[in-house]
This record gives sequence, C-alpha cells and structure tokens, in this order.
Amino acid sequence: MVHSVELLFDHGTETAVGRMWDDLLAAGVRSLATHRSPSNRPHVTLSVAESMDDSVDDALCALLDRLPMPCVLGAPTLFGGGRTVTLVRMLVPSQNLLGLHADVHRVCLPHMSGGPLPHTEPGQWTPHVTLARRVPPDQLANAVMQPGMFGDINATAVALRHWDGNNRVVHPIG
Repeated sequence: MVHSVELLFDHGTETAVGRMWDDLLAAGVRSLATHRSPSNRPHVTLSVAESMDDSVDDALCALLDRLPMPCVLGAPTLFGGGRTVTLVRMLVPSQNLLGLHADVHRVCLPHMSGGPLPHTEPGQWTPHVTLARRVPPDQLANAVMQPGMFGDINATAVALRHWDGNNRVVHPIG
C-alpha cells in the first residue's frame, strides 16, 4: 500500500462530485459511489509515497493558512488505456494550487522513505478528482454524457489529510 496527502473540499463541492458519482452509477458505470468506506470522499491527491512517518502530520500544519482555497473543477479527462480507463475531472492548475502542491511536496520529502512516486512530483503532477475507475471503452460515451460532466464547477479546497494506506487510517491535518 501507499501513503498519500490529499486536499479535501467543502460540502458543496463534495455534494457536486457525489452527484456525478451517483449519476454515473445510475447509468451503469461503476463509479466511486460504490466505494462504501467512510474514508471515501472527493479529494485531490497531492503527494504519494510508499511510506510516510506520522510526523508529516504536524509538519503539514504549517500549510493550513493557505486554506480555504478557491479552485475550479474543469473538463473531464481519461487516464490509462487498454482494456479500461479512469474517468476524472481536472482541477484547473491555478498558481495558488501549484504553489500549495510544491509546498506539500517540500514538507513531505523528509518524512518519506524512498521519496515520492514520480507522478506526484512538481512538474509531473496532474491535479484531478477521480470519478470512476476501470471504465471499459464501450461505456465511455455514456459516462462522459452524464449530467454535470461538462461545465466548470467552482469549488473550495478546505482541508488536508494524510491517508495511511498500510493501516487504512485517515489522519486529518490540524
């Protein structure tokens, strides 16, 4: 498993993303609405590593003054290829968002053994909110035509959390 640091949203944004999850599921597309864990909520992953020590939680508190942060959920995008893809909504990479990401990366580095996974490093990171994983190609047209899939969504990022995937524990920051 892995550890991650994630950016969380306000209630209105969570409701909008949850509605997209529900609409996809109702249309026969297996979305994150099927993930029933209490830790499942809309988020943007800022950093990922094989392990992070728990002291990262206190270190990240120094970044909480950057929140709340207005942001925009933009266009739907597909990751992957082959037999299935992942459907996401992009988070428009504003200067404030990219700055927060770079600072989270800097703060987390001393707490990671082995360093971050490359796709989360500054310059390699693609900010997004996952809607559905393992979508077969024959369901893509249906998936992207669901209500709420297009048109920007004004959002607010309000919190950080550290997900310990090894122990399946959420550590709220602050």
